Amino acid sequence: MDQFPKLTTERLIVDQIKLSDIPNIVAYAGNIKIVENTRSMPHPYYEEDAIAWINMANSGFKAKDNYMFAIRFCDTLSFIGGIGLTIDLENNRAELGYWLAEDYWNMGLTTEAVKAILKFGFENLNLNKIFAVYLTSNVASGRVMIKNGMVKEAEFKDHDIKRGHTVEDNMYVSLIQYRMTKSEYKSL
Repeated sequence: MDQFPKLTTERLIVDQIKLSDIPNIVAYAGNIKIVENTRSMPHPYYEEDAIAWINMANSGFKAKDNYMFAIRFCDTLSFIGGIGLTIDLENNRAELGYWLAEDYWNMGLTTEAVKAILKFGFENLNLNKIFAVYLTSNVASGRVMIKNGMVKEAEFKDHDIKRGHTVEDNMYVSLIQYRMTKSEYKSL
C-alpha cells in the first residue's frame, strides 16, 4: 500500500491527516471534554501537539504499524475528529482509538467511522484481532463498540494514570476493553 487509504461511508471520508487540518485539530482537541474522555490527549492542546500527531501518523504509515486517519464530512471535507489503528505486527492485531469533536457527538458518526476502520483492518490489513478500550466514565464510547458488534473482553481496574497539571492531579482510571476477531467480523 503506497498511497494513504481513503475510506468512504454514507456521510464521511476517513483519510490522511493534513497540515491544513491543524487549526481544527487544535480547536477540537483543546476541548476539555475531549481530554476527559481519552486516555492520553494533552491539555492544553497546542499547534505543536497537532504537528507531532501528524508526524506520528506519517511515520506510522511508512512503517505500516500505525494508521491514523482524519474523520471528515463527505460534503465539506472538514476535519471533525481522528481515528486509527496501532498495529502489533508480531501478533497480527491492532488497538483501535478514536475521538470526535463535541459538536458532532450523538449523531452516529463515530459508529460509522469505526465500521469503516474495522473493515479496513480486517479486509485490507488482514488483521486477526482489533481491540479498543474506553474509560469507564465514557459509556458513549462503549456503545460505539457494541453497535459495531465488538465483544466485551475485559475490565481493568485503576489501569492507567491520567496525567494532570501537577503530580497531585494525576489519577488512576479504569478501562473496559472490547474486541473483534477476524472470524467474528466474518460472521457479522
